[in-house]
Amino acid sequence: MVDVVIGVLGLQGAIEDHEETIKKAAQELEVSIDVRRVILPDEIREVDGLIMPGGESTAMTLIGKKNGMLDAVHDQIKSGLPTFGTCAGAILLSHQVRRTPDSDAKQGAFPFLHIEIFRNGYGRQKESFSTELDLPDNKSFHGIFIRAPVFGELSDDVEVLSTINDDPVFVRQGNIFATTFHPELSNDPYIHKLFLRAVLEHKTAVNSSD
Repeated sequence: MVDVVIGVLGLQGAIEDHEETIKKAAQELEVSIDVRRVILPDEIREVDGLIMPGGESTAMTLIGKKNGMLDAVHDQIKSGLPTFGTCAGAILLSHQVRRTPDSDAKQGAFPFLHIEIFRNGYGRQKESFSTELDLPDNKSFHGIFIRAPVFGELSDDVEVLSTINDDPVFVRQGNIFATTFHPELSNDPYIHKLFLRAVLEHKTAVNSSD
């Protein structure tokens, strides 16, 4: 029997690495898991948690508009679906998206995360870098930043789980997790395990209320 179904938004982006990392997280937690690529609107209703990978947020939005995915995903996140966005996925989830501090703000496709984010905030591809991060439970994690966005102002309901020079890089707000880096590239499922535990807790709570 499958304990949880995890969907990976399959419109565009770094999908395969997330699939492998969440499977590794499930194995370490001894959880039975089914991982599915979510491409069509009906498929989002079949998952217990959703991962939004890095890639091109604009391309994801355009594709999602064409096939009706945006509205379907929006409704599921609004209803409490645990969701984890990395890099471009974090942009999709942010309430205010800017290119520069002086540019006009737009909303992400699913603007439930009460935070400001700057596209390519660390620079272009040549400014990509990696560094050690301090995570909850005194965990050290190798963070890989590729054309990474930067989080700016955030609301009080956003919990900061890791920073670089006091700038948040890993946050949580209720059912939403977001990183500006790529945890799926670090060969360490720790962050995916945090998300998977949240999915399990949410599913248990929903089943208990039925």
